[in-house]
Amino acid sequence: MSSRKFWRGFSPALLTDLYQLTMAFGYWKTGFQDREAIFHLFFRNHPFKGGFTIAAGLEYVVEFIESYRFEDDDLEYLASLGGSNGNALFDNEFLDYLRALRVRCDVHAVPEGTVVFPFEPLIRVQGPLLHCQLLETPLLNLVNFQTLVATKAARIVLSTRGQPVLEFGLRRAQGVDGALSATRAAFIGGCGATSNVLAGKVFGIPVRGTHAHSWVMSFDCEIDSFRAWAEAMPNNCVFLVDTYDTMEGVRNAVEVGKEMRRNGRRMAGIRLDSGDLAYLSREARQLLDQAGFEDAKIVGSNDLDEHVIESIQQQGGTIGVWGVGTRLSTSYEQPALDGVYKLSALRKPDGQWQYKVKLSEQAIKITNPGILQVRRFRLGKEFIADAIYDERQGLDGDCILVDPLDRTRRKRVAADTAFTELLVPVFRQGRRLYDPPSLQDIQIRTRTQLAGFHDGIKRFLHPHEYPVGLEKSLHELKEDLIIRTRQAGRRNAHKDS
Repeated sequence: MSSRKFWRGFSPALLTDLYQLTMAFGYWKTGFQDREAIFHLFFRNHPFKGGFTIAAGLEYVVEFIESYRFEDDDLEYLASLGGSNGNALFDNEFLDYLRALRVRCDVHAVPEGTVVFPFEPLIRVQGPLLHCQLLETPLLNLVNFQTLVATKAARIVLSTRGQPVLEFGLRRAQGVDGALSATRAAFIGGCGATSNVLAGKVFGIPVRGTHAHSWVMSFDCEIDSFRAWAEAMPNNCVFLVDTYDTMEGVRNAVEVGKEMRRNGRRMAGIRLDSGDLAYLSREARQLLDQAGFEDAKIVGSNDLDEHVIESIQQQGGTIGVWGVGTRLSTSYEQPALDGVYKLSALRKPDGQWQYKVKLSEQAIKITNPGILQVRRFRLGKEFIADAIYDERQGLDGDCILVDPLDRTRRKRVAADTAFTELLVPVFRQGRRLYDPPSLQDIQIRTRTQLAGFHDGIKRFLHPHEYPVGLEKSLHELKEDLIIRTRQAGRRNAHKDS
């Protein structure tokens, strides 16, 4: 189901930083508003010190761009804003311009569920400079968080070695939209179900849940609470066993499970929510198996993430289903992806493209110029390298990849190597060309993509660095542009002095 309903009640056009609107006003005042521009959205570092990232959020981007318009009450609000001198911040003529504005950009993007790497554009936006500029903040908002959570979920799913993961983060998530976005992204990353009922309805994600400690505490004794639960929910019987004494709780669950079995019903399992989950799950498994409940699942929860899960697995824990909440839905370990949106080209009045580069004393913050595409090479079913290249220069013959941060690190890929272009058309002149796939298909894409990469990039500690580089001619163009831009800056500084 679409997320569009969440735009109701407010205008998506005001989901932006003020400086995007003040820059748009400046472009309009100087007559630059229709200059054709190209921006790229990308990130500089993998989150969680990992070796891969999962792209997410594109469906929200599609719906945002289609819904983009300034309503009358938006313009009334903007007209009320004042500058430092007390006068109106925006001219009335500019507000009339915004009233008629509809996004007329070409957009190319990496499909959700794709494994991506630093400096690779996730989205390329081409169109009138003012339009492109207004998309910066909302696109980063819509892509950064979901990409972060989808990546965390994928790591957690990898750590369970094929055992199902349930997303339990609603109560700790950052607000309503944070919770819904996190649940959606967690499903993209591989979670099988969620406790979030609204997300289940909106996105078609399976929902799961049983009872909390308060259910057990509402009765005079634990076993009576289990019996009552078995009567109330015989087809959803997972008993939370750690309210008082965990192993005694397991024994009570076994006793009620036997009663259910005699009545032709089935205990689905137990849940452990505290304590030493490795030890307790081993002991619980022994009790369950001895009583003939070999098929009863042990659900583990309690501040889990991929590192804790991996440790429990290494200690011989017997948990069969993992409920992960806070550390997934809030991205507890790392609160933000360092995604950015940078200008890379402007078309001059004579129709020629002028490539742009942002300089910095930090090499990682120097941007890549051009009209960028990413080509992913593969041998058989395994991906072997990605080339970032300029579409105007093309990519013919053998491809030499140059590490963006170390020009001495290079890799050659033969011309006949199979490949896929990662960025696909989404909008042309503001008209949508792309139908987002179902969330289930996106989850399958994530799983298929990860299967195509060497296990080394999926390690949690010191992962292998997958080869990604600038195609050699783009690297040389960038180097030349950096030199010319620095020289021009020095000449301008001498003129001013």
